Amino acid sequence: MTSVLDYHEGTTLLHRANPITKVAFAVCVCVATLLAGGYPMLVGIIVLLVLVGGYAGIASDTLRLLGAFAGLGTLMLVVQTALVRQGTVLFLWVTDRGLDMGAHVALRLVAFALPLVMMLMVTRLTDLANAAVEVLHVPYRYAFTITTALRFVPIFSEQMGQIMEAQTARGVAFDSPNPLRRLRLMLPLIAPLLISSVAKADDTALAAEERGFYLRSRTSSSRRYPFGMPDVLVASAAVAIVTLGVLF
Repeated sequence: MTSVLDYHEGTTLLHRANPITKVAFAVCVCVATLLAGGYPMLVGIIVLLVLVGGYAGIASDTLRLLGAFAGLGTLMLVVQTALVRQGTVLFLWVTDRGLDMGAHVALRLVAFALPLVMMLMVTRLTDLANAAVEVLHVPYRYAFTITTALRFVPIFSEQMGQIMEAQTARGVAFDSPNPLRRLRLMLPLIAPLLISSVAKADDTALAAEERGFYLRSRTSSSRRYPFGMPDVLVASAAVAIVTLGVLF
């Protein structure tokens, strides 16, 4: 099963840049999103991220993410219009100020979450952990824990899908149009998922210990992560995005 967190091979600037540079680029986009005050800049950031996804060869996954985050953004828009009561009433309970604030929150949610996930699509988690240890001097056990947690997300999702398929074959109707009924049917599946997850985590810990996990240091990795021209170009683009966020 393909996950949006899976690494996508490529030879673009983003693929060749240092993992730390890619993290910095994603953080800069998030900062620009928080600094941007107008709709043109927020929409421009989202369009730019879609174009970057096309350049990096992850256009389909980027659009899939955009659709998922757009759904969350729409939900936040509705919530904001219900909470903000100031301003002129446009229709029903929606005021002009609530609609404006809700639209800003929705766009910021999409523009904030998208670059963080896209960065993982063009970065091997192993490289991210090793670069964090080598460049940022992060203790390896912390870097390993974070990247392993990210690696387990698609694994748990796949396991949940397999459990649901097995239950569907036994006649459980997970396709019920009633969301409360679907939730009630899924709750008993938490136990087998937790049991298999704990077993997999234990196997992973045992394998890491047998490979000398506690003996790892900054120089243990067989690869080095120097900064080069791709990093300069990506960093320059990040600075430009933050500058535009400040101005607009």
